Amino acid sequence: MITKGLTSISPIDGRYADKTVELSAYFSEHALIRYRVFVEIQYFIALCQFGLPELSAFEEDKIDELNGIFEHFSIADSEYIKTIERTTNHDVKAVEYFLKERFDALELSHLREFVHFGLTSQDVNNTANPLLFKHALEEVYYPLLEELISSLEAFALDWAQIPMLARTHGQPASPTLLGKEIAVFAERLSTQLQLLKGVPHKAKFGGATGNFNAHYAAYPDYDWQAFARDFIREFLGLERSFPTTQIEHYDCLAAQCHGISRINTILIDFCRDIWTYISIEYFKQRTIAGEIGSSAMPHKVNPIDFENAEGNLGIANALLGHFAEKLPISRLQRDLTDSTVLRNLGVPVAHSVIALKSIFKGISKLQLNEGKLFADLEDNWMVVAEGIQVILRREGYPNPYEALKELTRGRSDINQSVLHDFIDTLQVSSSVKEELKLLTPHNYTGNK
Repeated sequence: MITKGLTSISPIDGRYADKTVELSAYFSEHALIRYRVFVEIQYFIALCQFGLPELSAFEEDKIDELNGIFEHFSIADSEYIKTIERTTNHDVKAVEYFLKERFDALELSHLREFVHFGLTSQDVNNTANPLLFKHALEEVYYPLLEELISSLEAFALDWAQIPMLARTHGQPASPTLLGKEIAVFAERLSTQLQLLKGVPHKAKFGGATGNFNAHYAAYPDYDWQAFARDFIREFLGLERSFPTTQIEHYDCLAAQCHGISRINTILIDFCRDIWTYISIEYFKQRTIAGEIGSSAMPHKVNPIDFENAEGNLGIANALLGHFAEKLPISRLQRDLTDSTVLRNLGVPVAHSVIALKSIFKGISKLQLNEGKLFADLEDNWMVVAEGIQVILRREGYPNPYEALKELTRGRSDINQSVLHDFIDTLQVSSSVKEELKLLTPHNYTGNK
């Protein structure tokens, strides 16, 4: 027996299958078929409520039975639709034929031709895809990201008073607070999440070239544009794009791809910073019994979770960038290139989810090493030179910046004694000298 996942081409369905299993409800082939069935059923119900005379005989007590087709839709139903597709060589048409059979079974044969009435396949695809994407974000991606933001906010509070040597250009710089540095990432992620949530989920619905030609030919006195707007909003919970060609513009989907990509870029920045803090021993990592860091070096506890996250975020962003650039472009009224691309919509979401879960695992192992933070500050007394020269500026002392530069720049032996000896030589009042001597790398953190 082959272990599940060993024959998978993609690690999403192999090595990382346990981390992405919840996404199969939205991005698998079965899920897409199920969402198409949902759209077709809701469309038929909406038509029945629109007042078409040929549908006036429809009994509303059948609505629950129709919704049951979707609610109880099974893998076996998807497999049956795939057998129909082998004949039709058209996936949406196979769904239509499946539903017509179900209509027959529900004694609705006289209304079966109103299944997929006047539609092109993109009226179904360009509603099913944004709907499953919306649900995946709301039910899987957003909760994970919000949980991470909450965790970072909690770390920021816990470490709010922990002083830390900052580094700009990789060199010792004015001290900061560890909690504040974590809060920076929480705020960035929160801002971008709100921007992402503000992008509407758009759907196309308008017939073969977006003009409802067939609908108006059959029922010229009905307001099909109003029908489409209300159907998309009320039945599907989406917003209708209008006017369109045969397909959705994908401009809003591109914006969503860019939004997720920006979030992923922030997460890459976070992973690299935490990786660096681990490398300089500001954090140690909790060990797990039985876990091995290196096949050769027994002592190793590697920051693999942050490295794994960074790699997956990079893959996700490569795909998200392609989607954002490709999908809004379609030759004339439609070409087919969007179809195969959209089938991969779940891939960057999956890599993003894998990354988020790796970050959670990584931060759960972090153990603050306050001794190392203290020692680094103690070894870098020169960082208070900024504060000293600014106080001297306040006092009107001549050329204070230049004086501190001559004392400290390029020197590695600056300590408390050297700085205090320098302060004693200054031609300032004793109270100012006392003020200057109160500055230490441990309290020169600002952010009161």
